[in-house]
Amino acid sequence: MTEHAIGALEALPNRAGQRFDIGEDRIAVFRVDDAVYAIGDRCSHAEASLAEGELFDLEVECPRHGAEFDITTGEQRSLPATKPVPCYPTEIRNGEVIITITSEAHDE
Repeated sequence: MTEHAIGALEALPNRAGQRFDIGEDRIAVFRVDDAVYAIGDRCSHAEASLAEGELFDLEVECPRHGAEFDITTGEQRSLPATKPVPCYPTEIRNGEVIITITSEAHDE
């Protein structure tokens, strides 16, 4: 398990995604007001970047084929995706966003 600071909360766009590459992991980070969520950036259906998708409440729509994923769990919510994407714990410490990468959460 490793923790990675990715920057200040205020630096993240609100209600939009941003991609971060941490080691071998591609992570889509979404700020929703004062909360931050992090999931694997590759759609499990077609490898598109979920950080580039449109956010609807707490679900992101894949920009390539429209599959939806819950940004709080990584679970797929609609076809054509049939598998979840990894989910990464986040924390805000003194205004700084921290992502924790565990061995089971690696983005494949």
